[in-house]
Amino acid sequence: MSELYEYKAYTARNFRSLPQIRQLPESLKKEMEIVAMVLPFKSNSYVVNELIDWENVPDDPIFRLTFPDRGMLSDHHFDRLKTARESNTGKNQLEAVIHEIRMELNPHPAGQLALNIPVINGKKLEGIQHKYRETVLFFPSQGQTCHAYCTFCFRWPQFTGMEGMKIASAESRQLADYLRNHREVTNVLFTGGDPLVMKSSILNKYISPLLGSGFEHIHTIRIGSKALAYWPYRFTAGQEADDLLRLFEKVAKAGKQLAFMAHFNHPVELGTKAVKNAIKLIRSSGAEIRTQSPILRHINDSAKIWARMWRTQSRLGCIPYYMFMARDTGAKSYFNVTIEKAYEIYREAYSKVSGMSKTVRGPVMSASPGKVHILGISEIAGEKIFILQFIQGRNPDWVRRPFFAGFNAEASWLTDLYPAFGEEKFFWQDDFEKLARIKMHQAVKQEDD
Repeated sequence: MSELYEYKAYTARNFRSLPQIRQLPESLKKEMEIVAMVLPFKSNSYVVNELIDWENVPDDPIFRLTFPDRGMLSDHHFDRLKTARESNTGKNQLEAVIHEIRMELNPHPAGQLALNIPVINGKKLEGIQHKYRETVLFFPSQGQTCHAYCTFCFRWPQFTGMEGMKIASAESRQLADYLRNHREVTNVLFTGGDPLVMKSSILNKYISPLLGSGFEHIHTIRIGSKALAYWPYRFTAGQEADDLLRLFEKVAKAGKQLAFMAHFNHPVELGTKAVKNAIKLIRSSGAEIRTQSPILRHINDSAKIWARMWRTQSRLGCIPYYMFMARDTGAKSYFNVTIEKAYEIYREAYSKVSGMSKTVRGPVMSASPGKVHILGISEIAGEKIFILQFIQGRNPDWVRRPFFAGFNAEASWLTDLYPAFGEEKFFWQDDFEKLARIKMHQAVKQEDD
């Protein structure tokens, strides 16, 4: 294997060894180290050598995507941590400060721990989430890391060692048993972290049982991964790559759809020979590739970037799927784009691409009640409003029922919105609050038991 294919991770412990980093101001490196005490930081040799334009650092979008920046913490949090670090505070005190800051960053948004994990006979099924009727998410414990960490990641607590924050399971039998007893489920999404950091043989142990008798109701197996963007050699180099592609073929031969949910945040990630080759191999295995990304300030907050990204994806045979709003967690304020701006960027980019790319939906908020689609901005009866609908909801009856929120130029999340036309609540709120109370009661009862 040539040096080009050798994976090497760069973290807070060794990033200073990079020749490119040595050229940066010492003050910038210290700021990166401080931010990395709170938020996870990992890049790798492919990202560093193939994707980042070091002539444009620190403004390069891929650099901002994988390396910490001072602006990712509030001034208050940054200064507090800097003072604690420089005053030779004891280890326990420093860790307490770090923990307090993390807890103020909304570590598990959208009810991931309290509302999404099934409880059966008073027992939480760790590593499984079942938020929408047809779709179950599974978090294999061996996949709870990534080839590199996105600085915007909404699952950042998974990588920090925060007690009680990891969603993971090593029980393939538990997943199979749950699916066997829930015939309404048609889709299983393997997620993480990144499930493709696992050996192919381990992934096979999770997936293969779902191809046999008793799982005829499972039509689609999804794999959510950033590997195409951050380590495309996972699909092109060595026996592990061959074994993975054979597994994809096995899924297709079993009559099920293998949907590869690829995370691409910028067109640069689609430009290397390695990623183009990897995409070709995945598609040849019978899998389809769907693409998604949040809209992120400093990274991709322009219609030109999105139109270019969707065109490139379509040309390579991928299906543009979602433009998400950045979730309300972690470094949200750094990446924040308002709903108004996100909609205008989406609308302009959408108008610049052919019908082949118009499979994409956005902007979409994956909020606690469900996936909320911003359909437009309008004026009705003299009131400026946002027009919204659920693409997915905790209650399927909410889906595709338009609702209206009063216009708020600063809004960037569902919780920033209020009902239009003087209404007290959105049509779904009472139902959601009731569902949430039931889930919370189950969670509390399980803890008491």
